Amino acid sequence: MIKNPTNINIKSCIQLFLIFSVFLIINGCAQNDAYRINFAPCTFNQPDDCSQNALQYYVPNQAAEYRLGFVEFDDQGQLRQREQMEAVLDNYYTVAAKDDVLLILFIHGWHHSARPGDDNIFEFRKLLEKIARIENTSANVNNHAPRKILGLYVGWRGESIEIPLLNKITFWERKNTAHEIGLQGVNELLLKVEEIVNIKIGMETTEHKPRNNRLIVIGHSFGGTVLYTALQQIMADRFVDSRPKKTHSDDAKGFGDLVILMNPAFEAIRFATLYDISQQDCRNYFPSQLPRMAILTSEKDYATRFAFPLGRSFSTIFETHKTSKRHHCTADGPKEVFIEQGEADRNAIGHFKPYHTHELVPATTKQLRSNDSKYSDLKNIWSKQINEGTLHFEDVDLIHLGNTKPLNPYLNIYVDGKLIPDHIKIWGDSISDFIRDLIVLSSLPVQNGKH
Repeated sequence: MIKNPTNINIKSCIQLFLIFSVFLIINGCAQNDAYRINFAPCTFNQPDDCSQNALQYYVPNQAAEYRLGFVEFDDQGQLRQREQMEAVLDNYYTVAAKDDVLLILFIHGWHHSARPGDDNIFEFRKLLEKIARIENTSANVNNHAPRKILGLYVGWRGESIEIPLLNKITFWERKNTAHEIGLQGVNELLLKVEEIVNIKIGMETTEHKPRNNRLIVIGHSFGGTVLYTALQQIMADRFVDSRPKKTHSDDAKGFGDLVILMNPAFEAIRFATLYDISQQDCRNYFPSQLPRMAILTSEKDYATRFAFPLGRSFSTIFETHKTSKRHHCTADGPKEVFIEQGEADRNAIGHFKPYHTHELVPATTKQLRSNDSKYSDLKNIWSKQINEGTLHFEDVDLIHLGNTKPLNPYLNIYVDGKLIPDHIKIWGDSISDFIRDLIVLSSLPVQNGKH
């Protein structure tokens, strides 16, 4: 029997295509091992310094001094090297037991990792340096020792395939991994980090001293997914403890001092519990109430605005949803609203309009802050918010939308595309300065018994 040469050619082409595809995928897979395998401290000066070190010191004993540690997780949410975490945290425990500290933790998102040279690491360094300089200025003005700035970069495989264009199809696979990491080992890390900033409470004997240690945690993209997955229940529990009709009524508590989520990629329905309990009875908040969580999503984050609901439409096709009756807390009192669960389950939190609390737009007038007194004024400005009012920051205006009480500690902010141009580019000067102000607002030390 004579074989058809056309069929042979087609089969050969298919085989070659499959072999080539497998070759590309195998060679295009992102590294699946730890990057930071040296646990000895290293002094960082130039971009190529300390490329394998999990613990780095930047300009010790100078105004911009900070420490930066790395902790890495695998796709199952397990620590890549427990010794890595222990080396970093043991160092930070020692510092926090002696000095006041401001600890800032960052979890990167899609397409990023703890790889040396990753631009998220570069931008996080810039943020730490800004905060260190502000802290040093504040200390000089108020005649006290500056807090030590401790940075912690949480790395995971935000990129599974490094081939351009082909890596775009990893969105849903990396989203699932982010939830897995949030449910697993990151919880341990976060609680240990919180323990570090609270270490002096356990060391007190008789005299109660003001707590000046502060903890800020930031997650971007799927890093926000990791963070929110890990903290959702913790934050709900702590909020409930501060409600009226409990044994006490106080400012709403959260995790650490502030949680910041930037272009997070998780469903709006996951936010429903926190939103509902913060809106219950349209409770009033004390003037001392500070933000506990700020979600910032760009209107031009097309990955979560369009691709996210498209994918969720397929994955939720066999699920049933209902319409829930809720309310907004307006200036005139509770206003009934209806939440379509299906829409909340398909859309990312930042693009779900019923849960929006604020808008962030370029400032009409720039508010320069060049000294500590103006940073200290942030808390006074924050406490005087009004319904549908505008807060003027250095380069942006924060507009309250009238859906929540002005001092509601959970902010879901829709950001003008001029400030954040897409899903990845979150580190523009205006946004970085706004994040800096939120951090300063939430971490001002106690002076003479007052914040």
